[in-house]
Formats: sequence, structure tokens, C-alpha cells
Amino acid sequence: MVPPLAPLEAQSFPGDRPSVADIEGENHWTSLARKHWLKSSKVKKVKPDVIKTEIWDVLEKEDFDFRALLVLENLQVLENYLWPGYTEDSSNYHVLLIALVVTVKGREGLPVWNVFDHPPEGFSSLFRRVLSMSLDDSLTITLRTHVLSFLIYAFQSLDNGPVRKECAPLVSISVWHNLAGDKVRETKFEKYGQLRKAWRAATKRYEAADEPAQAKLRFERSWLYSMILDFVNRLREPSGSSAGNVIYCERFLEFLTDLESQLPTRRYVNALVQDLNLLALIKVSTLFNNEENGLLRDLYVLLRHFVNFSIDDHTGNQASQSQSHEAHHGRLARLQRTALKHFKSKLTILALSNYGAIEQRPELENHLKHLTDPELVELCGLLGLRTIYPPAAKVVVDREFLLEVLLTAHEKRRTHQEIVKDASILPTESTLYEPTLLRNETYNGSRSLAIPKLNLQYLSVGDFLWRSFILYRCESFYEIRKDMEETIKRLRPKNAGSGHDTLFEGFSKMAIPITKPAILEVAPPKVGYDQPAYVRSEIALDVSKLAESVRREWESLRPDDVVYLLAVHPSDDSRMLTNGHATLNSSRTSDLLHLRSAEVVQVLDENGRVIRELQSGQENGYAHRPRLRRLIVQLDAAQYKIDKDQKSKGRPDIYTSINLLVRRKGRENNFKRILESIQSLTLSTIPIPAWLQEVFLGYGDPAGATYSRLSNRIKAIDFRDTFLDWQHLVESLPGKTIEPDGSQNASFGPPYVLQTSITTPVSVPRPSKKRRRDDTEPAKSNTESITVLTYRPPNQGPYPVDAPRLNLIRFTPTQVEAIVSGTQPGLTVIVGPPGTGKTDVASQIINNIYHDFPAQRTLLIAHSNQALNQLFQKIINLDIDGRHLLRLGHGEGDLETQGSFGKHGRVESFLDNRVRFLAEVDRLAANFNAPGAHGNSCETAGYFNSVYVIPAWSKFWDKANASKATIQDIISFFPFHQYFHDAPQPLLPIDAPKEQILDIAKGCQRHIEKIFAELEDIRPFEILRTSKDKANYLLVKEARIIAMTSTHAAMRRQEIASLGFHYDNVIVEEAAQITEIENFIPLALQDPKSGELPLQRVVLCGDHLQNSPIIQNLAFRQFANLEQSLFLRLVRLGVPSINLDRQGRARPSLAELYKWRYPELGNLPNVLTEPEFRQANAGFCYEYQFLNVDDYKGTGEMQPSPHFIQNLGEAEYAVAIYQYMRLLGYPASRISILTMYAGQKSLIRDVLGHRCARNRLFGSPRIVTTVDKYQGEQNDYVILSLVRTKCVGFLRDIRRLTVALSRARLGLYILGRREVFETCYELKEAFDRLFQRPDKLMLTTGENFPTARLLNDEVAGTEMVGVEHLGQYVYEMTQAKVASLKTKKGEDALSFIPETEEPEMEIYGGEDEDRMKAEEGGLIQPEELDE
Repeated sequence: MVPPLAPLEAQSFPGDRPSVADIEGENHWTSLARKHWLKSSKVKKVKPDVIKTEIWDVLEKEDFDFRALLVLENLQVLENYLWPGYTEDSSNYHVLLIALVVTVKGREGLPVWNVFDHPPEGFSSLFRRVLSMSLDDSLTITLRTHVLSFLIYAFQSLDNGPVRKECAPLVSISVWHNLAGDKVRETKFEKYGQLRKAWRAATKRYEAADEPAQAKLRFERSWLYSMILDFVNRLREPSGSSAGNVIYCERFLEFLTDLESQLPTRRYVNALVQDLNLLALIKVSTLFNNEENGLLRDLYVLLRHFVNFSIDDHTGNQASQSQSHEAHHGRLARLQRTALKHFKSKLTILALSNYGAIEQRPELENHLKHLTDPELVELCGLLGLRTIYPPAAKVVVDREFLLEVLLTAHEKRRTHQEIVKDASILPTESTLYEPTLLRNETYNGSRSLAIPKLNLQYLSVGDFLWRSFILYRCESFYEIRKDMEETIKRLRPKNAGSGHDTLFEGFSKMAIPITKPAILEVAPPKVGYDQPAYVRSEIALDVSKLAESVRREWESLRPDDVVYLLAVHPSDDSRMLTNGHATLNSSRTSDLLHLRSAEVVQVLDENGRVIRELQSGQENGYAHRPRLRRLIVQLDAAQYKIDKDQKSKGRPDIYTSINLLVRRKGRENNFKRILESIQSLTLSTIPIPAWLQEVFLGYGDPAGATYSRLSNRIKAIDFRDTFLDWQHLVESLPGKTIEPDGSQNASFGPPYVLQTSITTPVSVPRPSKKRRRDDTEPAKSNTESITVLTYRPPNQGPYPVDAPRLNLIRFTPTQVEAIVSGTQPGLTVIVGPPGTGKTDVASQIINNIYHDFPAQRTLLIAHSNQALNQLFQKIINLDIDGRHLLRLGHGEGDLETQGSFGKHGRVESFLDNRVRFLAEVDRLAANFNAPGAHGNSCETAGYFNSVYVIPAWSKFWDKANASKATIQDIISFFPFHQYFHDAPQPLLPIDAPKEQILDIAKGCQRHIEKIFAELEDIRPFEILRTSKDKANYLLVKEARIIAMTSTHAAMRRQEIASLGFHYDNVIVEEAAQITEIENFIPLALQDPKSGELPLQRVVLCGDHLQNSPIIQNLAFRQFANLEQSLFLRLVRLGVPSINLDRQGRARPSLAELYKWRYPELGNLPNVLTEPEFRQANAGFCYEYQFLNVDDYKGTGEMQPSPHFIQNLGEAEYAVAIYQYMRLLGYPASRISILTMYAGQKSLIRDVLGHRCARNRLFGSPRIVTTVDKYQGEQNDYVILSLVRTKCVGFLRDIRRLTVALSRARLGLYILGRREVFETCYELKEAFDRLFQRPDKLMLTTGENFPTARLLNDEVAGTEMVGVEHLGQYVYEMTQAKVASLKTKKGEDALSFIPETEEPEMEIYGGEDEDRMKAEEGGLIQPEELDE
């Protein structure tokens, strides 16, 4: 960065981000903003001299310093000045400033293109001018890089209509005008006939256009070609050329890679790139061959991967590995034929060699070097490879280039499957410190990165899996390296004297110093492999000095857990790299010499026995203190072979230098299994169902996977208890014709079977074959008529427990629309804003599928155990048999249910039911006076059923159905009076109609049949012996609704699929919080049937306007877009979504704070009529307020350690409000204290512990946590601390603000610094509403909770000036309360306040660990991520 010139030096901005002082204080930019756009509501006419002199010239003197641009962006220069004032006559400086600010927004991850919606007319003109400037040689390389970045962001936003309209012509078939000749095009046309039609249409469009339009079309078809040639020229600049030129070339490689990685932009561009031999031109260039340009070389490798990706550019069909090899062999065969025919004397050996002997670059080059330069040119021409370029391109067609062209075209290319197969999953020091990974860590947006991006569209499923594997592996290795460095830093290694030993002066509970591991066994290689089958090693652990809890953690290591063997020796060598390619002088040194990974086999005690669970009585104070534990591990066999090969060449033995064993937390250390799942899917041929594939990849009709477009749409569906009555049915299906079945009267009650018939209007074609698009008749929508049928639900039995559990929720029309879509086959996307009942909708969909399709199985997926348990608990309360429910994963223990729904809990439940049902069989035997042990087993019970029960029912029905049978006869014939003696009596009322008597009898029969049906299901559990076999049988055969987290599915994918597990439906809760790969894996937890996954339904429930998946590393989050969820991508692609539009969580006034994000959001009747929503909050004038918190004791936000942000004033204020509410009688369980940062969460807990925890008047609130961890939760009253006083921080991400504002039902009190948030453009809608009320806390005296005052009643308020004022007020209230209690009950009155009155505070993540990590310079917590 060029430093500012002297006149502006005083106005430079210290630090990384603009502060409030930069935005609000007195400096050049703020003065300019106030004068021209901030203080006026009217759009002022833009003055060219202001643009040039006061903005452009100042920025140019600072070399367009990013921080200055960021200040301008924060001052809303684009929204309020540049864009409103743009016209076609605007200066080039004006256009460039717009492009500059757009790149700043893109780099910050802010919405970019919505600014241009108002007004939209000038966007096309602006875009054209930016395109022209991208080719303007008079611009500096810095400006051209910014312009190129603008275009990169544009091509990444093709979901935006105006942007797509401008970008599409630049990559259309018209770019083929720049191919080497007509022969190249004709070759394409012969293979794909539709391309010839497209070419002719483009030609006719050009010929029919007027001169200005033709000039525009000529520019569009030559723009990319000109950009590529300019890029090629820049690649040949001398090695000492400016860094700006290198950065531009890196950006252009990124741009080309983006074009190649999506089919719509790749379709015609790839042919141009290959025709120009661009890969060869890059490889022989000066910049590429400069080893200092490591990033540029890595970007070339990424571009080469996509250019050579094995896919048909025009059909989108991905080639298999065998097809890829056949295509490669075809190219070699053509080369051999040409060589034999035209160069027989020199290339005979090449022509007669086998493919394996000539497909490698060195061998092929050795053959071709015998040709002269003219012969090389001739050979290229015969093979259709371009050797002639326009003079303006200045391409040097020399021998080096010609050889490179031939080698690039014919060398063997690794497929994406081979890349994934060869990639190591377990890390070493080499993979952890790869330059690419180190660049990712220091990413700040100023340079490109050589990692794939997750885009709107993918070339194929294999391409998606390859990208996901690369990115997930990078992120996992990044986290591992940070953990290793943190652990080493805590251990403080020092040289121990003159030897090579290392002394660890510090301590970490995650590491134990060890001696070298002992190799126990090296198994011979498997057939076809050269590495050992496994390598087993033993490690001795000295645990004598460890605390009991820490030792228990080491002993609890499970089989397959990954541990890390480190060779640590103090060193001054730094391995950090910058985002580019230069070495960074870091004060932080790397003491890690070697790292090897191993998997735990078992943990042994000092006597070699396997560690078991603690027996009762072992934890007394006199228990033996163990000194030694032995860890049996399996080393990475592939790496072990490499290490031994290196040792045989004279290198040191790595394993003798290992002196440290490190472990990681289980939740953070599951990377290996997930990577193995992605790897196996990439290498497999598991296809997505045909009905879903195009939509998943982002092509074709976005609505193509919805049920209305599928051929297997179900015409009649039983919706059971979805509708409560006829009026509910009619209200829920607006716009549809609803008619009762002919056999029914109108307005009958549920259950309802809806039979849909669709009438397609007949369109009369126009006589002319050719007509303009705007002459077509308007499309007529199909009309749906629904015939409603009903039936009498079967009697399930005489006991109350037999009665079905019915839905009582009156679903809204949009909820019903979602339920209908989810019950039908196909893809359903449900957008559920806060409080709109998406979990209830998902539960009803599951209920309908369960009853309507008894042969189908449903998989439930959620991001968190908490969300999955909430959904699962709702399902348990529905009319679903518990034996068909299964909850997998560790979160099952948190279910608030009587029974256990985990695998082993369900097995135990089956065995308990076996005892209960066999007792019922004995009762039935007593009913018949049948001797024998009929209730001995499920098998004997089955015999009893066939010999006694079934014949008895047959005999009864023969007599009961006789025409002469009377009611008395039927009652006397009934054979089970004794068995049903404990049912409600009379069982068969003598005064009831005959039909009712028969119905009761049928119910009794169903009750008994269910007993024997369940015993038949339980019978395999009698036969199977091991608990594992029983649990697997339960999963594969018995359970019909299986719930697990997305992480569990990713970890256990291979294990579950190998069992033969099959399912038909997938329902994903919290889909917007799950990464794409974690959303994809649950779709592929089974092996294909008939060559395809047998999925019938995919239902995604979520809200893309709330938090996205948490990705720690900025490079992966912003550059690679790893935080993209499948849910968000489908919404961006235009896949039809059902937006739930009625909230029933919060007061309507509270919902207004976030309703601007959901324009259609309304309120359910309950929030308008129920007393709790109409009553005011006792003691408060308002139900919500933003409270401005000034510096407390002269301090605002602070960072006691890096990334651990706190604000003592807001912490004290939050606790004071909590104390005030408790003194008024608010239950602590109904109050949540939320904050944006983990550091503030820790501080609030400290203040609570000091002021409240030991005082029974206050107690502790049930929940103190961060907003990120509270998504999906709610409480009546929320106190929210925003923390920041210098800048907005990551709250500028509107999604986080939406979550924060939508957690409260009845009261929300926000603590923050007004001047920080009132100038933020993205948050303006919400904070404008908040700032309509006083920013000082307004209290009402003389009230206690609950109050009779209504929300809209006028009331006098008392203003709290600040935290000190409120604190004093609370202190006086406390003293008065204590005095009052003493007066009533004496001195010991406080002892009568029960300690159990308030629940214990819930812990959402440990604050001690947060603090420790921050103090030790550890990982940034997810909620700490900022800039």
C-alpha cells in the first residue's frame, strides 16, 4: 500500500477498519459526505468537479487505499450519491468510482446489486461503460484490476436478472467468431446440430440490427477475445514488472476459472480458450516461469483442471473415468496416425508405441524433439491446433511454444476422481503448511486464491463433490494447524541443554510429552497395494501428574479417534506466507518439525488391560492413582511407507524424533470420517435421482422438481387431521374449486381425502409460423378442482390409549400449501421466518407420509441436536407408533421424553414391549382356558394366535354378520369378554345400534391384532444375539422415521449405506444453516436401486435470511463461498419456495422490527388476542427500546486478549435490567441475556456471578449465550448487548441482526452505541424503527409483574440517564425489598426464599474455554468472527 501524501497524513485511518470517529468525526470524507449527500433527503445533482477534485484526486493520491474506499462505502456514497446521480453523460471518473465501491462491497461480503434496482434504467449503460474501461490501456493497472473485480462479482451473480442480461451476450455463441477458422466451427456443428441453429439465429439477429446495434453486437463478441489477448501480452512482461501486473493476471485467471466452472458461461468459452492454446501460452510465459509468482502458478493449475474437466460442454454429461481414458487414447491415436502418415521417418517409434509409453510429458517430449520448427507447425496444423495469431496479440510462435501446445493437448490428464483418490486425508507437517493453505489464512480480499468456489451452478455432481472435498479438507487442515500451534505455544518448548532434547515448560490438557512410539506390527500389503495394510504402534503415556478430570478425558479416547504425533523442537524458522507469494516476517515461530496422524485402537492400563468404565466406589479419596496408560494406535500406513523409503535413502527417522502426543475435542476432530464420506461419494457412481439432478446442478427449469411438474404426482391424498373442519379446508385452499364427493352432503367433517383434477386450457395456435415474442398470447394457468371425499376412521380399540392423537393446529393457507407440497413427491422448499411454525409444518408432513405411505421410510436431518430434538419431540406427540421412531447420534440423551429413542434404547424398548405383550398373550390364553406356555416367546405367541385367536374371530364374524343376528346375539357371541374386562364398561352397550356394536368389535379385533403384529416385529430380536445386530436390524428393517444430525450422517455415511439401509424421503430442518456438502450427503446415505437413488421426496425447511453455516476462515467463507447452503442456492436459482407468512411468536410491534426482511409477514390471531400479548411489560414504558450506552468509566469496547471483545458498561447495564425485572417479580426462566460476542458472554456471566448468583432475590437467568448459538430458540424477554462502540463489526451481516431481533416474544431491550449503528446503510430499516423511541431506558414505577396495564395505555415514565443511574435505582429497590421482607418475616426472612425457585443457568458453550483460548491466542470462536 502506498502511504498517503503529506496533506492527508493527518486524516489517515489507523487500524484495520474505519471506526466511529472515522465515520462521524471531522475529516475530509465525512465533511464531503455531510455537504453533498448525508444531510439531504433529496438527491442532489452530482457535480463533476466534486467527483474529480474532491473524491477522485484524493483517492488517486492515496493509490486508491482500500481503507479510504471503505470509509466512503460506510458513508453510503454509492447509495446516496454516485448511483442516484449517474446518467449516461456521467464522467469516466464517476463510472470508475461506482466500480470501485462495488468491489469494496463485494470484498466485504455485502449485498452488491440491489443498490442498482432504484432506478434500474441506467444499469445497462453503466455496465457497458465498465466493459469498455476493462480494455482501456490508458487506465493504470490498479484501476483495471478493480474493474476486472467488478466483472468477477457480476459473473458470480447471474441469479440477478439485470446482471445476467448484461453478462450473457459476452459468453454467447457469438464469441466463436474469434475461433481460428470456419473449419473449427464446422467440426462443432457436425457434432451438435443445435449449435448450427444457434449460430444462424445469432447471424440473423446481427444482420437485422441497425448500425448502433451491430456495433454493440461486434463489441460483445470480441470483448472476451480482446481481454484474453491483452492478458497474454501482460504475461510476457519482464520478471521485474510491477506487482500490480501480477495481481491483475492473477485476477484474470480467477475470472477465466469462474467462466469455466459453470456450464452456461463455459459452453462456448471453453472452445475459445482451447482454440487459443491459452494453457500453453500461460505456461511458456515470463510471469509463470518466475518461481516467486507461486499464487499465479497455482491459479493456472486450477484453471487447467476446469478447462480439461471431463464433461460435454453442450449436453452437460460427465464422462466416466473409462470414457475419459478412451477420449485421451483417441487423441493419442490421432497423433500416432498423423505421425505415421506425415512424419514416418522421425516419429515411427512414437507411432508404434503403446499409449502408456507416450502419454507422459517427458516421453512424449523426447519423441517430438526430433522435429524441426516448420515440422512442428505442420504437425499442429494437421491436428487442428492453432499456430497463427493476430499481430496485435504479439504471440511468439517459437519452438518452446509449439512443443508446449502439443504436450498440453496430448499428455495424460488426471480426472477429478484421481485427484481426490490420491489426496491425503490425514495431515502431515507438509500438508498443514502448504503455501495454498497459508495464503488462505492471511486472506484479506486483496488477492485471488487458488481454491475452487462454490457457485450457483456446478458442472456435474462429481464436480460439486470435488470442490467440496478440496474445500473441506483445506478448512479441516487449517483448524488442525491452529490447534497444534496453540497447543505448542501453551507448552512453551525449550532446548534442554546441549542435546537435541526438548523441555516443555508449560502445560496443555490436550497434549502429553512422550518418548518415541514403539512399532508393534507392520502388516503385509493388500493385493494391488504397495503400502502396509496397517501399522500398529504403542505409545506410553505418563498420566501421574494429570488432574483426575484430564486423565479421564485421555482414557475416554474411543476407537478411530485421530491423535497427532508431533516432533517439536524450538526453531526460529517461520513458515508463514502472505496472501500472495512472498514470505512474511512473523514474530511467531514454528517449533513443529514433523507431524504424523494415527487412529486410536484401544487404551490400556499399566497392566495391559483395556480401560473399562469406572466401577462404583473407585472415586473415593483413597483410590489408587494410576501412573501409566498405554495407547495402541494405527499409524497412517501410506505415510509410514514414504517415511521408511526416505530413511532408506539416508534421511533421519522421523519416528525417533516424535516427543509429543496431541488430541483434539471430539466434535472438532471428526474431519477424517467426513472426508472419507466425501471421497467415497466422489469415487462412486451414485447418481442423484433424475427428477432432482438438473435442479441440484442449477440448470433447466427451476420448477422442474416440484410435484406439479412431475409425472408421478399423486391424484388423491388422505390428509387425515391436517384440516380441523370444512371451513378450515375451504380457507386453506384459496383459488381452488372445492366440491364434496357426490355421495356426501356439503360441509362434512374430517378426515378429508383430496382428489385433484387439473384442467389445462386449450390454446388456439396463431396461423403464422413466425411471430415475435411479444405477440404471443398470454399464458393461461391451469385450473385445479378438488373433490373432497371422507371415510369413517377405523375403531382402533376400546381403551383410551387406542384413540389416535389428532392435530389441533389450525394451519394457515401457506402452511397447508407447504404440507400439500411436502406430502406429494418432489422437492419442497419451505422458507420459515421467525415464529411461523415451520417445525409444526414439517411434523405434519411427516405424519401424513407415515400414514399414507406405510411402506416408505423417512430420514430427518437437522444441523444441531437441539433443533433435531425439537422436531423429534413434536413427532413423538403425533399419532405415530413409537416402535417406528429412531434417533441416532449423541444428542438423543437430551430428548425430554420418557423412553429412549436411540438404537440401544429402542432395542431395550422392544424387549420391554415383548414382556408386556407376552403377558397379554397369557391373558388371552386365560380367556380361552387354553393350557400351555403360550406367552413364552414370540414364536409360541404366533402359534397361539393362529390356533386360538384367528379361528375365534372367524367364528364370531360368521355369526355376527348373519342377517338374523340380534344385538343380544352379537354380545353373547363375542369371545373376548373376559380379556376386555378392564376396558371401559359396558364394552358392548346393549342399547347401542347394531352398527356401533360391530364397530366396537372390530376395534377390539384391531387391538388384539396389533399385539400379535408387534410381537411378530419383535421376534427377530429374540433370534439375534448381539446388541450390534439388533441395533442394525432396527435401523435397516424396523424404523420408519430415522432422525440424525447432518454431521452424524456425514460421519457414518459409509457404515450406514453398507448395512443396506434404504429410505424414500428426506426432510431437512435448519437447511439454511447446513453447508451444501452436509446437505448432500443425507441424500446419498443409501446405495442405488436400479442404478438410481430411490428418493421420492426432499423437503428443505429453513430461512436463508437468518444465520448461514458457520465457517471460521475468511478465505473459505467469503472467497470460496463455503458458507453457502443448498437451501440458499436453490432460492437464488429461483426454485419455487413456499414462504410461511403468519407469525405467532412475538408481539406485532416486536415483529415489525424484522418484518421489513419479510414483506408478506403477518400475524396469527393469537398474538392479537391473547392476554399476554396485549398486556404491557410491568415496570417498562415500552415493550422494546434501543438503549444508548456511553463509555463506562471512560471505556467502551475492549479486547483483553485478541478477538475477545467485551464491553463492561453494557454488561453492567444488562445485569442491572435483569435485577430490576427480578425485583418486580419476573421469573428468571423467562429472561434471556444475549450478546454478539463470546467475550461479552463471559463478562456478563462474571457480573451475574458477582451481583446475582448468590442473592436469592435475583438468582441467575436461565440462558446467557451468544446470538449465533441461540438461533431457533426464543424467550419472553430478551436483553441484547451489541458490544461494539468503534465499528459495526459482523452485525453488518443483516442475517445476524434478524436472528437477534426475533428471539423475544414480549420484551426486547437492546444495549448499544447509537452513533455506531445509525449510520449503517444495511441496518437502517431496523434501527430507524428503534430510534423512533427514546434511547434512554424509560421505567414505570409502582408496578409489579404481572401488570394489568395494557400495552397501548398511556403511562408516565421515569428516565434512566445511564447505567449508574439504573444501578443506583436497583440498589435502592433491593434495600427496600430486603427491608420489607425483614419487616414481614424477621431477620431471617431471606432464608425462606426457596433456593430452587429459579432454574440453574443453562450453559451454551463454556466461557472458561472461550477465555482461555483467547488469552492463549487460540482460535477465533464462530461468534467472534469479525472482518
